[in-house]
Amino acid sequence: MAATDVEIARLPASVELKRPARSLWSDAWHQFRRHRLAMAGLFTFVTLVVFVLVGPLVYHTRIDNIDFTMSLKGPSPEHLFGTDDLGRDMLARAILGGRVSIAVGITSVLLAITLGLTIGALAGYFVKLDSPLMRLTDLFLSLPILPLLLVIVYLFRDSLRAAFGPELGIFLMIVGVIGILNWMPVARLVRASFLSLKQKEFVEAARAVGDPDSRIIMKHIIPNVLSPVLVAATIGGAILTESTLSFLGLGFPSDTPTWGRLLYDAKDYIDIAPHWAFFPGFLIFLTVLSINYVGDGLRDALDPRKTS
Repeated sequence: MAATDVEIARLPASVELKRPARSLWSDAWHQFRRHRLAMAGLFTFVTLVVFVLVGPLVYHTRIDNIDFTMSLKGPSPEHLFGTDDLGRDMLARAILGGRVSIAVGITSVLLAITLGLTIGALAGYFVKLDSPLMRLTDLFLSLPILPLLLVIVYLFRDSLRAAFGPELGIFLMIVGVIGILNWMPVARLVRASFLSLKQKEFVEAARAVGDPDSRIIMKHIIPNVLSPVLVAATIGGAILTESTLSFLGLGFPSDTPTWGRLLYDAKDYIDIAPHWAFFPGFLIFLTVLSINYVGDGLRDALDPRKTS
């Protein structure tokens, strides 16, 4: 009888079967890894970033080497992407152009997120600011983006070039214009999330213990609205906008190649040198497609209804 009591005492009172604790972002990464297209998009985008950052360290051909004897040559072992009308190596120019295009995309999206998050948070949390800030958002949404881009670039391009130089001036202008004209969807999304979250119990608890509004916004609400913002704000649209401006001849100068500028320079030679337009166009296509797949994966990974 005593032996039986000892065996029973050794048994646990209850057996709990549960997974190890995971944070929000570890849960999101767990879900994200199960999305095959998103993982393929992430791998492709990281490969492109490494390609444009590390490329010059491996591929030493200069972008300004002119050789008229190699003008408009197709892909070859010496020039993997072929050459342009001046005999310049297209692979070297595509690597440098990728640096500029991706930098413009990332910087302009960060600017748009900052503006949209600030305006959306103020409009959603403070009732008195809601109406004027949302009317300002509606005003910007009603503006025709591409024509306004063209007008702003045409008016301020020369003054910014004179103030900051031909490359930095154009970079600041394009980043500023794209960022300022693309914050509105982020602001509306953040405002809607704030209107819902500021009524939740954890916000009421923070207010009850005496937290100021700034701390409630920064520490309690904004971390809960970052996931939809990250999904909505992808750099693919910004890269396409920069490529459009460069293709129209209103972007960077000709001696600063971007993927859009390479397409613009190739437009008169498509029939005799299709490689000149194919490779930068293909790089833009790969970049935007991979970012879209990553956005789809983030949307599914950050959806609590799909977390397992």
